Amino acid sequence: MNERKVCFIACVNNSRYEEEMLKYLNNLIVPDGYELQYLSVYEAQSMASGYNEGMQASDAKYKVYLHQDVFIVNPYFIQNMLDIFKDQTIAMLGMVGCKELPENAIMWNAPRVGKLYFSVVYQSQKSEFGSIDGAYQEVEAVDGLLIATQYDLPWREDLFQNWDFYDVSQSQEFIKKGYKVVVPNQKQPWCIHDDGFSNLKNYYQARKIFKENYL
Repeated sequence: MNERKVCFIACVNNSRYEEEMLKYLNNLIVPDGYELQYLSVYEAQSMASGYNEGMQASDAKYKVYLHQDVFIVNPYFIQNMLDIFKDQTIAMLGMVGCKELPENAIMWNAPRVGKLYFSVVYQSQKSEFGSIDGAYQEVEAVDGLLIATQYDLPWREDLFQNWDFYDVSQSQEFIKKGYKVVVPNQKQPWCIHDDGFSNLKNYYQARKIFKENYL
């Protein structure tokens, strides 16, 4: 394990998104003594399986799993992430999350914390959710648009074989191990999510699987 290495991992099916994502990653300020790695996973069968493939291919201690349509605009992202991970009890962080999962397991239905620039088909704007006191807010789940970890834990591709609930699942897996999952206190959003329309074709089946295994 290389403790001074950060690997960015994305499942990719659109080369234009990939090119744009890499432009932003190449503009990040790299702390002295650290090195960066970029891994694109093509033809992944699911988000969880793609992330497992990327995780196993890198010896980096710090891994940042992000959607191909997420662009990091905070040039100090890496140092900010490392500062939070100085607390060894924190395993995972995301840009948006919920303090408590609702009974229906739909994160969007719960009060959330975090900040994000987002772009959908007809609008672009900044979303600011609940306020955070201190450096971070501990949460029960984070949104999968960007997830950073300092420990490796297999993604549950045995359960989630499409593109939903892998993020809530991984949050719960780390919490079950006794670690914290957090959302950092961002003065301004750290990234843009150009997510367009959401495809919910398999969402509710994945939610059923999540509830059967975690709630």
